[in-house]
Amino acid sequence: MGRSRERRAYERGEKNWNHHDVERPSVEEFEYDDMNSSDPSSPTSSRTTSASFQPMLPKPRMLRSSRATGMSRFPLPSRTSRFLCLILSSTIIVLIFTLFQMSVLSSRRLQMGGRPSPPAAWESFPLLQRYYGGLRTLVGRDQNTPEWPRGEEDGSSSEDASPSPARQDEATPKSSTFHPYPAYSSSEYLAEFMPVRDCLVNSTLNRRIPSVRAYTGIPQGFPDPAMGSSSVLGLRDDVCFERYGRLGPYGYGYGMWNGGTGAGLHGDRDGVEAVWAEHGQVNYKNVRWAELQERCGELNEHRFRKSEEKPRGHEFSKMEEGHDRTTSHRTSHHDDTNFDIPNNSSKTLLPRTAVIVRTWSTIIHTTESMLFLRSLITELSLLSGGEYDVHILVHVRDDNLQIWANETLYQETLQASLPEEFWGLGTLWTERQMGLIYGGLDESFYRGLPVHGVYRSSFLPVQWFAQQHPEYEHFWHWEMDARYTGHYYHLLDRVRRWAKEQPRKGLWERNSRFYIPSEHGTWEDFKQMVRVQTQMSSSNGNTRTIPESRWSRISMGRHDGKTAASSEVDTPVWGPVKPNGDLPDATYDIYPPTSYDKDKYEWGVNEEADFITFNPLFDPSGTTWLLADDVTGYNISHGNSMPPRRASVITVSRLSKRLLNTMHHDTTILRRTMFSEMWPASCALHHGLKAVTVPHPVYVERNWPTGYLAATFNAGRHGSSGGARTSVFGEREHNFKGTTWYYKARFAPNLWRRWLGFRVDGNGGEEEEVAGEGRMCLPGLLVHPVKQVGLIIEGGFP
Repeated sequence: MGRSRERRAYERGEKNWNHHDVERPSVEEFEYDDMNSSDPSSPTSSRTTSASFQPMLPKPRMLRSSRATGMSRFPLPSRTSRFLCLILSSTIIVLIFTLFQMSVLSSRRLQMGGRPSPPAAWESFPLLQRYYGGLRTLVGRDQNTPEWPRGEEDGSSSEDASPSPARQDEATPKSSTFHPYPAYSSSEYLAEFMPVRDCLVNSTLNRRIPSVRAYTGIPQGFPDPAMGSSSVLGLRDDVCFERYGRLGPYGYGYGMWNGGTGAGLHGDRDGVEAVWAEHGQVNYKNVRWAELQERCGELNEHRFRKSEEKPRGHEFSKMEEGHDRTTSHRTSHHDDTNFDIPNNSSKTLLPRTAVIVRTWSTIIHTTESMLFLRSLITELSLLSGGEYDVHILVHVRDDNLQIWANETLYQETLQASLPEEFWGLGTLWTERQMGLIYGGLDESFYRGLPVHGVYRSSFLPVQWFAQQHPEYEHFWHWEMDARYTGHYYHLLDRVRRWAKEQPRKGLWERNSRFYIPSEHGTWEDFKQMVRVQTQMSSSNGNTRTIPESRWSRISMGRHDGKTAASSEVDTPVWGPVKPNGDLPDATYDIYPPTSYDKDKYEWGVNEEADFITFNPLFDPSGTTWLLADDVTGYNISHGNSMPPRRASVITVSRLSKRLLNTMHHDTTILRRTMFSEMWPASCALHHGLKAVTVPHPVYVERNWPTGYLAATFNAGRHGSSGGARTSVFGEREHNFKGTTWYYKARFAPNLWRRWLGFRVDGNGGEEEEVAGEGRMCLPGLLVHPVKQVGLIIEGGFP
């Protein structure tokens, strides 16, 4: 009887433990009770007769029910497991929803007629390989078999141009000094010009900087330029430059303990010691380039023309350099008492030129960019006897920074924007400052951008800089991401000389085309081709008269039906091309001395160019170029046409004082301006100034058929590069991606990095150079864009 009651009590307790959140007894508790209690059936047990001893809920014995066993086999999931399952489920749901949405959008796009763009034709052309040839494969230019252009025309393939693999034990040829300067001490030079005083002797540097070194020849199979030509410009194309001979004089290739950069300490270094054999390695730790440059200009001021103009500016808007303006740096410059300056009355005095490098206040200056600035200052200023002065124009992006009201803040901002060795070269400007100086411009917020902003009007601070520095007759505008593998003085000097000799007749028409030697032949052949095309397309041509050009029937790309004046009549440019309603201006306009027909290619010869650029000056009217209609201050309402325009993509260029003064006048008095890459060229067109496109060598990454190349890049109006929807500028500018000179070029930065010894896309690198042909060697070529190249730095102090 007692046992049956205990059994029923146990079962009631089991149910309670199973259905309530009550802590169950442990196994040890059951075992302890069994060992310390008597069997309830024993007659000697007192618990059988004492009902008060029994608990209200007696402790159960260890009985394993089927329910308990089942729960131990399938426990509930833990909190972490439930959380992971929730995340996985949510991810699957989001993925399904995204795929459904993409499917709906794709269906709508197909219904509206839009289809995915097929790959560009040029992407199917095979890649060229001989750009990356090394020093162990150098051959003379006349012995080279270029990898491009070669193809079906001569029955050979590009593989025929590849040399046999170079062995590691083959000797690297010796380099030699590259000296592009005139023979300053020669009797011929001194008979015409004033003598040059050395800028490095007795300077704070007190030593010479090693010269740039080059190698004779080019790598076997190196392709020819696709556009432009070194020989046409007078640039040497029989030598090439590798990274140590080009950058070694400025700190590349030796450690920080010797005043170098600590970059380039490994890899193929065969023959690099020749760079520092004569003058040693320069310690650049305490160099102050502003003092060296200013001293150089003072020592050689007798060589240059004097300017009688005085800068006009108020203190709040003046563009001051970043040195201490209370201390003169000119008291100890004339320290060579043995130097006799002859009478300059019979000598030719030279113009001064400023090189303006554009940068901004928040830029991160890398070691590679510092090497670029060092080479620019040394080659253009210090070694030329002060022909050029390098300035760094710094855009302060914070318009609310009170740099114009606080001298200390101005200096602090300038010093924070430049490495210490370049202090004194910088000049600050802000967009709000430009809004004050050039107030009154119509604010259209074209494409959502302000008219005084750096994107739409990057030449406004250059115009004002020219007003502050009347001592310069020319101003090179250089972008921070543009590089040249050769010598900067050699490039700028040859470009200047070539542009000076160009006749005005047919100049704007030649400017508008890419010169492609493989299709156009010699430069003289190209000139005659352009002359014929101009006569054939002109309604006033002397050779052939076309009653109505097929292009004149088309409204060239404007939705309102308005066309540019230059699109209505196909006549060669001869003198100023004025916007509608503008009257001649004798102060700023330049008119030809004779008619177009009577000129014998004489006007313009031996005349300094007002505008020099490195890309064609194309007519943006009718093209798909997005910025073609960004004009401000011109009367284009009530049926008036857009003003005649020209544009050159990439703002690296040289501008004369005359052009910048004209631009300044039109902006301040007439309150006119255009997009940055249109404004200088269009202003020169309106006022009859001399503008020249330089056919510098541009290379292509792939094996383009030459005829297709010419048809692609000169696909505009009447064989030019602009003036029609088929122009390469605009929707078709993807064709520039495989070139060495365009703001969207991908080949340019890759080529520059490979030249520096980097491994790019799984190819190149220091190990490949050591085991293969050696370091890359490139002829002089312009490269753009080159941004934020991070060199591997070693050899610093712990």
